Amino acid sequence: MPPHRRMYADPNDKADFKAMKKILVYCKRYLPAVIAAVIFAIASSVATIIGPEKISDLMNEIVKGIATGIDFDAFESICFTLVIIYGAGAVLGYGQQFITATVTQYTAKRLRRDIDCKINRLPLKYFDTTETGDILSRVTNDVDTISQTLASSTANLISSAALFFGVIFKMFQTNAVLSLVTIVTSMIGFVFMGVLMKKSQKYFNRKQKDLGKMNGHIEEIYTNHKIVAAFGAKQIERRRFDEINQRLYDSNWKSQCLSGMMFPIMNFVGNLAYALIFIVGMAFIVNGSEAVTLGTIMAFVIYARLFSQPLQNFGQSMTSIQQASAASSRVFELLDAEELSPEEGSTAELRTVRGEVEFRNVRFGYSPDKTIIHDFSAHLLPGQKVAIVGPTGAGKTTMVNLLMRFYDVEEGDILIDGVSTKAMKREKVHDLFDMILQDTWLFGGTIRENLIYNKQNVTEEQLDRACRAVGLSHFIKTLPKGYDTELSDSLGLSEGQKQQLTIARAMIKDSPLLILDEATSSVDTRTELVIQRAMDQLTKGRTSFVIAHRLSTIKNADIILVMKDGDIIEQGTHKDLLAQNGFYAELYNSQFSN
Repeated sequence: MPPHRRMYADPNDKADFKAMKKILVYCKRYLPAVIAAVIFAIASSVATIIGPEKISDLMNEIVKGIATGIDFDAFESICFTLVIIYGAGAVLGYGQQFITATVTQYTAKRLRRDIDCKINRLPLKYFDTTETGDILSRVTNDVDTISQTLASSTANLISSAALFFGVIFKMFQTNAVLSLVTIVTSMIGFVFMGVLMKKSQKYFNRKQKDLGKMNGHIEEIYTNHKIVAAFGAKQIERRRFDEINQRLYDSNWKSQCLSGMMFPIMNFVGNLAYALIFIVGMAFIVNGSEAVTLGTIMAFVIYARLFSQPLQNFGQSMTSIQQASAASSRVFELLDAEELSPEEGSTAELRTVRGEVEFRNVRFGYSPDKTIIHDFSAHLLPGQKVAIVGPTGAGKTTMVNLLMRFYDVEEGDILIDGVSTKAMKREKVHDLFDMILQDTWLFGGTIRENLIYNKQNVTEEQLDRACRAVGLSHFIKTLPKGYDTELSDSLGLSEGQKQQLTIARAMIKDSPLLILDEATSSVDTRTELVIQRAMDQLTKGRTSFVIAHRLSTIKNADIILVMKDGDIIEQGTHKDLLAQNGFYAELYNSQFSN
């Protein structure tokens, strides 16, 4: 079998409706509305199953009238009663559908809100180990699948169940033998439906997982399309896409093919029931039985249709429920993921921040078997400009993640103005920092909204001052709407201008501590000079941490921490470190060697 045709076994592919049970528990707050919907469904079903009895009376009246003349008063009375019965059934059915749709949409809304809240409580590790596209697929595709199933299948199941049991009662009340013929025939369909459900569930599970992988791949490749094109990797990525697409096709085709067999099987069973009712019923009439009349046969044909209708609805609903069960397991896998450690005891808060930072015997690893930071200690004074340098994998970015409490240290402690960051809530720690990364981040909205992101009461003067400092003031003034211009691809911002906006945003936030990760790497030399002056102004009087790749940009740092393999091996000023002729001097000189 070719590689792209191979199906991958998954131990979680087994038919499992535990996640669907969680959804039902999730809906328990709407129990009164659900009970009302059930009552409406039962009442509607009662109206539906009374109808065939009246139709039987109507048929018998017509047969009797052929010989003696039709009693039009009785005929009109039965017709009028039928109109009232079916009209009431329609109104009650609509009420049940309305209640069910309202409950399901409230549930889906609450589910999306809870996922959004959950994402904010997840540790950074979750996002580092899970594809962005797969997370997006859970929030969008999987929740939509659950929502659509609850909206359509739940109403069908409630009304179908009520109709199913009501029809059984009415059939046995009318004729036990014909009832057994109808039920036994239909049970054949139930057996086939159970087998198909068991076989198809694993493919529904696999389909939702493959859809998540597809979204992850597309998000990754489309985001980095220029890199893919630059490296001539279009054919490789196309083959990867085709392989994932083929797996998605296989799982989707098999799930739909197997579940799609339910409807024709139930349709066949229903038609078989009609034929057997006519055969057995006519046998009663031929043998002179008074228990069965033509009206009885006509009523049972309708009962058989009404009996097979909920069975067909069960088949269709189970297809949706199987898909929703697979989607639910992925959604609740996200909702049940391990959260950030609780912070009930973290009540410390810095009112006035001087900016003294101390790393005290810090030890950390992203996994238990891989320690990144071994025994890191450093004492940094308020207002110092601290540069962190070292080769790739030395632990520079890890130190920033620990400093901002994106991760918690395993051993040791990090203190700001003598207060442990563990004693402060994470949000309080984050508020102490401005962060400017190498990769820019702007969101859909106006320039103003991007600049004042999560900052209240920002004046026009503050905006102008920050934009002048980073060299963006003239560009913004040339725009038709100035700060209220919407950011979009048609605006054609360069990478340098995007970086200037993020730097201006940090200047407006004006936090007491600052983290810079080679913030000028995306700008040209002239813009870099403008930004460098702005950075000097930004770092003035505040403790700043600069992750440096180009060592020429940190000559004026107050202290340089040289990291290697998770430890500080050298520290001092640029001049002092060059004089030591050690690892830093080797790094510095290598950037200027021919």
